[in-house]
Amino acid sequence: MKTALFDFSLPLELIAQQPLQDRSASRLMVFDRTKNLLEHRQFSEISRYISPGDLLVQNASKVVPARLSTVPKNGRNSYEIFFLRKVSENSFEALVKPGRRFKIGAIHEIGDGIFVGVKTILDGGTRVLSLRNPVDILTILKTHGKTPLPPYITSCDCPPERYQTIFAREEGSLAAPTAGLHFDSQLLADLEKKGVVREELLLHIGMGTFKPIESENIENHPMHSERFFISQSLAEKFLEAKERGKKIFACGTTTVRSLETALLSNGILKTGWQFTNSYITPGYKFRAIDHLITNFHLPRSTLLVLVSALCGLEKTLNLYSEAISQKYRFYSFGDAMLIL
Repeated sequence: MKTALFDFSLPLELIAQQPLQDRSASRLMVFDRTKNLLEHRQFSEISRYISPGDLLVQNASKVVPARLSTVPKNGRNSYEIFFLRKVSENSFEALVKPGRRFKIGAIHEIGDGIFVGVKTILDGGTRVLSLRNPVDILTILKTHGKTPLPPYITSCDCPPERYQTIFAREEGSLAAPTAGLHFDSQLLADLEKKGVVREELLLHIGMGTFKPIESENIENHPMHSERFFISQSLAEKFLEAKERGKKIFACGTTTVRSLETALLSNGILKTGWQFTNSYITPGYKFRAIDHLITNFHLPRSTLLVLVSALCGLEKTLNLYSEAISQKYRFYSFGDAMLIL
């Protein structure tokens, strides 16, 4: 399919720059595929669509405070280091800016007498940096790092915890699983009281989530790989829900990709740490999930392609057109869709 088919024009004022004061106050577009029925609701009303015994699966990965700045020296400005992944006990891969200041052998201080040296320059321009001090990089990020925000959010002054879900528990992501940002403690309590079963998985989101499809055809896009974890508890609750004819609600596209990847041919979820480069495009037959909670995504993105696989391309573009006309807020801090 031509990538141009997944394009649309979005007014800049609809790109949410700040989260709402109340997480569950977001608007919720509800689309029932079976009835071809569209409703406009508030996210706080989502429990009316989830029945007792249904399984809600959410990604509990926590965003790493991945942005580091070097200590200015000799009147120069500080330089930027963006942590990507841990390579070894004392080295990590990072994006750096400006690249000319990070030649092999260069050494920079990132604060409190902690230094990093440029060990290797990788294909694509990223660097492998080695720590010159006996300290773990994740510890340094917690004390010196800042939470990264997506490039389309340019004027946010919100506290870092607003770019985390309230149930985030293990650091590893470079972007938030944004569909989960709408849930507050009261809404989770309401779902539990109703008898909705809630389970968590972990998928650590990488920078690939922001990479647009640049190939002429979507099939030629090189899909990024991400690491995820399925617990025994989730596998058991998933199987129980399926056997009882209950529905599986996936909170976010990362949850969809994890569940669809982990589902074995016998209907059981594979447990433990795994990798997925699952690229879900129109024509894909969903086996694991029944319904999806998701935000409104960027044009020409793999996330929009996934939504189109669930709803159909024409219907998806019609829903996005409706969202624009109704002035829904888009992207990470924006409103949500529930696809039934």
